[in-house]
Amino acid sequence: MRFFNQLRILSPVFILILFNTSNVLFAQTTAADKMAELSFMIGDWKGPSKSYDGKNVKEVTAHEIVQYKLDKHIITIDLESQSLKLHTVIYYDKKERSYFYCPYYKKGTGKYRGQLVDGRFKVSFNNERRLWFQLTPNGEFHEYGEHIKDGQWVTYFEDILPRNTTSNNKP
Repeated sequence: MRFFNQLRILSPVFILILFNTSNVLFAQTTAADKMAELSFMIGDWKGPSKSYDGKNVKEVTAHEIVQYKLDKHIITIDLESQSLKLHTVIYYDKKERSYFYCPYYKKGTGKYRGQLVDGRFKVSFNNERRLWFQLTPNGEFHEYGEHIKDGQWVTYFEDILPRNTTSNNKP
C-alpha cells in the first residue's frame, strides 16, 4: 500500500516532466517542419537576372547557391552577379512564430520577417517593398522583388534561374 501512495504522489511530478519534455520536442519539430517547408528553394541555380527601372531592362547572369546548414536549422543563400554579391541566412524563430531573412552585403546587413504564402516565400522589407521566392511550373528558381508605385505593386527585379548543371558549387 505504501508503494501506491508514493506512486500517487510522484505521478503529478512525472506528468509535469513528461509534459515539459514533449513541449520541447514539439517546439523543435515545429521549427524543423517550418524550415522543411522552404525545401523548394534548395539548389544550385544559375541564369538571367533582370532589373527594371521603368524604362530600361538590364540583364546579367546570377548564380545562387541555396543550401541547408546546421542540421537544416538555417538556409543560406549565396548570390553573385555583376551587380550584386549577397550572403543571406534564413531561419525560423519558434518564439516569434516567424521566419527571418537576414541579408549580409558589403554595406551592411538587415533582418526582415518572412512568411510562407500559398507555397511561396515572401519577405517584407516594409509596407512598400517585398521579395517573393517560388518555383516555376518548369522547376526553375523564381525570385522577384516588388515595390509600390502609384498604389500598385510593380516588379523591380526578377530572376528565373534553372538548376546549374555545370557547378563547381561556388557562386
